[in-house]
Amino acid sequence: MKNRLYFNVNDRQTEDKTALFSAIKEERLHIGYYNLPEQNIEDISAYTQVFDGNIENIVVLGIGGSSLGARAIYEFLKPVKAPTRKLFFFESTDPLNIMDLLSKIDIEKSHFLIISKSGSTVETISIFKYLYAKHQDVSMYTFITDEGSALDKFATQIGSKTFYLPAEVGGRFSVLSVVGLLPLALCGVDITALLKGANKVKESFFNDGYLKESLLNKAMFYAKYHTTYNINCVFAYSETLRYFSEWYVQLWGESLGKKQKNSAFNVGVTPIGLIGPKDQHSFLQLIVEGTRDKSVTFIKIEDFQSELTVPNITLPYLESLDTLNGITFHDLINMQCDSVIEALQLEGDIPLDEIIIERVDEESMGALIYYYELLTSLVGQLINVNTYNQPGVESGKIILKKKLEKNR
Repeated sequence: MKNRLYFNVNDRQTEDKTALFSAIKEERLHIGYYNLPEQNIEDISAYTQVFDGNIENIVVLGIGGSSLGARAIYEFLKPVKAPTRKLFFFESTDPLNIMDLLSKIDIEKSHFLIISKSGSTVETISIFKYLYAKHQDVSMYTFITDEGSALDKFATQIGSKTFYLPAEVGGRFSVLSVVGLLPLALCGVDITALLKGANKVKESFFNDGYLKESLLNKAMFYAKYHTTYNINCVFAYSETLRYFSEWYVQLWGESLGKKQKNSAFNVGVTPIGLIGPKDQHSFLQLIVEGTRDKSVTFIKIEDFQSELTVPNITLPYLESLDTLNGITFHDLINMQCDSVIEALQLEGDIPLDEIIIERVDEESMGALIYYYELLTSLVGQLINVNTYNQPGVESGKIILKKKLEKNR
């Protein structure tokens, strides 16, 4: 992948970058996601190889970090690489959503992955209870949780297979762990290539490669101007990246929206996920002529692996659009993206950058995932927050628990 910055970063001192890089190297020693690209995946591969060949559907019961990452990768790859099994996600306690999903799957040909780091996620366990009350065949279920959690103890008691999350890997940073790798591997995704892509970004950053400077510059710009440009828009020019945008929104929002360490100041950069060219006809207006509080990252795919072409025909009254004739759709969508970038550059006061993905494959998505995890950590370090906790989320869970206890 490539990253081009279209904003000025020359006013930052070299020693500032050196200090930031040193802080991240130190953090890497005790935050687990940094080293996931080099993990041993033999247990996942062994499990996949002996998995029941009659199973047609993998069904994930999980929410947030337990589902968004795997879904982003699955949906990105699906148009160019047909999955060996279908992947479904139960992420909500919405009864209409639950019944709609159940109507789409054959229970007898489905395997359920129950994913909860804490082992007590209300949404996940409530849906699991509903399923388990009707289907108590323990071979239908595999559990992914922290070792020693209540869910781990339950799985052990009923004799189901359990996988454990690595130490110090938070939910929203867990897609490259067993949380994402297991369901993806069961659907035919090449998880070795996925990790290879992530490792290329990791090596490039930590070993003075081509991405180190752009990541440091980008993070320092976002941090310096986080009160001015307090909204960050990811404008992805492919429908395949729709769920990546959702993953990014959780990663960015839950990691960076905090009170500062040892301070009462509330900080953060609001994430917005956009899909081009659709959102050119809606949100782009706000970017171009609205309040100057937004930075924009465009994501393009260099090779869509499709030669779909606009036919060379003339339509009555639409002759002016014969300029479209013979153009491939992959060229057209990237020309649309480039045109918007050029238009925004003319404004002169909107921070822009561009990420270019080589092709639609596992390696590209692994690189993009790890790039954004690194960027999140860098910005969190600079705006002085704990990137890896989520006290604002936990307070709502505590209130819900009290309501449920009172309701018994």
